[in-house]
Amino acid sequence: MDAVDKAVSLSTAKNHLASLVQAVETGEFFHISRHGKPVAVLISEQAYSSLQGHQSKRGVWSAIANWRAVATQEIKAWRDRSSDREVQLG
Repeated sequence: MDAVDKAVSLSTAKNHLASLVQAVETGEFFHISRHGKPVAVLISEQAYSSLQGHQSKRGVWSAIANWRAVATQEIKAWRDRSSDREVQLG
C-alpha cells in the first residue's frame, strides 16, 4: 500500500493525535507544521524501523573515528612543521 502524505498543523495534531496515529498505522504519514513551517513528520513504527535499517549502524562518532584513523597522515600534512620559517614577534 502506498503511503498517503498529508499536512496538518501542530494544533490539529495535538487535538486529533489518536486518529492520526490510527491513520499512520494504516500507511499514511503526516507532515506537522508550526506557523506554516514544517517541523516534524508522523510515521508508523514500521516505516521508522525501515528508515533506520537504511542508515549505518555505526553512528556518527564511530564514523568520525574511522575517518580520523584513515586521514591521520593527511591531517598531519595540513600543518607546516618546518623549523626554518620566519617568525615576527612584537
